[in-house]
Amino acid sequence: MSICFVGAGPGATDLITLRGYRALESADCVIYAGSLVNPEHLKACQPTCTIFDSAIMNLEEIIGTMLEYHHKNLKVVRLHTGDFSLFGSIREQMEQLDLVDVSYELIPGVSSFLGAASSIQKEYTVPEISQSLIITRIEGRTPVPERESLRAFAAHQTSMVIFLSTDRIAEVSTELVAGGYPVTTPAAVIYKATWPDELILKGTLETIADRVKEAGIKKTALIMVGEFLGDTYNYSKLYDKDFKHEFRP
Repeated sequence: MSICFVGAGPGATDLITLRGYRALESADCVIYAGSLVNPEHLKACQPTCTIFDSAIMNLEEIIGTMLEYHHKNLKVVRLHTGDFSLFGSIREQMEQLDLVDVSYELIPGVSSFLGAASSIQKEYTVPEISQSLIITRIEGRTPVPERESLRAFAAHQTSMVIFLSTDRIAEVSTELVAGGYPVTTPAAVIYKATWPDELILKGTLETIADRVKEAGIKKTALIMVGEFLGDTYNYSKLYDKDFKHEFRP
């Protein structure tokens, strides 16, 4: 029986994938990222399921718990926030399981940056405005390569989503402006996107830090930056009646 890694989605309990939900329903042991995952997801678990909060566990404890239940031939689910491929620290867990020849499967989730775009009702890729999206974070205790600094990325002036950085929003804004974004660039911070207590703050790189400070938001939020948040847009060619392609001659 494989250990199952599941992306819980951005927050709302009905935004987990059907496959992920079914994995929770059949789990004998769930280790969930308690600092970020909506605990309402755990209602899907059967009453006999043993649940662990990984927020208070280190890597060795997480792997040890996985193996303890796995060796009893019980189904183990590791429940991560959003999609674990972004800032999920999943690789180190998989490598530890590889070392002891334990198989696992990955069930992707809806990332919070996708939930945030839907909440704010915006599209990251607007024709002739932005056709790229940068997903990154400010450097903290986890280093960031110099070539991937906010200042370096800002030179592109494209759509950007910044994780794990809301507690340093003023520094984020300063670095982005220093790198090339005009101070008038639209910006938004979304706290707990798709959760019942979601909060959306809008402004510019000049004003967003003050708005976040006033709201008292320091974590569990995404920073969104770019002209895709503004009012300028162009229609795509995809649905233009004069645009021909293989399905619409």
